[in-house]
Amino acid sequence: MAEVRVFAGTAGQRFAQKMCADLDVPLSPVKISRFANDCLQAQLLDNCRERDVYLVQPIITPTQENLMELLMMIDAAKGASAQRITAVMPHFAYARSDKKDAPRISIGGRLVADLLETAGANRILTMTLHAPQVHAFFRVPTDQLNALRELASHFTLNDLSKTTVVSPDLGNAKPASAFAKMLGVPVAAAAKERFNDHVEITSLIGDVAGRDIIVLDDEIASGGTIIAILDLLREHGARAVRVVCTHGIFAGDGLYRIAADPDVVEIVTTDTIPSTEMMAHDKLTVISVAPAFAEAVRRIHSGESVSALFDPTHV
Repeated sequence: MAEVRVFAGTAGQRFAQKMCADLDVPLSPVKISRFANDCLQAQLLDNCRERDVYLVQPIITPTQENLMELLMMIDAAKGASAQRITAVMPHFAYARSDKKDAPRISIGGRLVADLLETAGANRILTMTLHAPQVHAFFRVPTDQLNALRELASHFTLNDLSKTTVVSPDLGNAKPASAFAKMLGVPVAAAAKERFNDHVEITSLIGDVAGRDIIVLDDEIASGGTIIAILDLLREHGARAVRVVCTHGIFAGDGLYRIAADPDVVEIVTTDTIPSTEMMAHDKLTVISVAPAFAEAVRRIHSGESVSALFDPTHV
């Protein structure tokens, strides 16, 4: 790994430190400065020439600041003659902007993918994009990891004989099925309709009466979808509920709204959103996926297959 250089933007420092500890390589320093006119500048403070460079930066709030930092770091690495530049984004917020669902609307996910390529990124490493089609927005090699194995391992010591995994919408049913298969339990799915100011869960496919529930979602932002499905699960006679997601954004008071529900006994997420680790609640469990990213970096650098890390059915 001597030819590997890992740098991190402001939002990626903690995650990159965990990755580097697992890789047994130092985290190289970055200087992010701001001019009097508010323009950003990024300087990589380590030699990149002919090196395999990994730039760690989750695209999270403040989203535009963190995105611009990443673009600047990519440009700096390109100018420093890096052999290969990989943008490591544990969370890619613009994956929510994935389709034209209104007149004259921008598709931010595709635009940002183009910006990363134009800046000089040769490869993308990310985790659980909000919509499957976003993967195709990137025209450079893109590895999309998932956290299903890490999340499933959290429940291995639990008695799951009366447990059902529930997807909060039909779009997430495939990952939920893979997750349920890992745990050896049945799966159910809800049908969701999103209106301008709220979410409605209109029906539930599968039996949840008298069952303990694990609600699995890719990300939780405001928590509106989870609150809606909790009400429906209660109506159908479900018992204790554990809420599980990869990206715990928990905007505003989202975490506390979910935790306040008496049926929720635990909320499990990963550290792709650094601010989640700073949230304090006795129902919250945060699992690190930095080792999975470190293993992906190791495999990319050595030319090995990365598919085993993002194949949810791989054991």
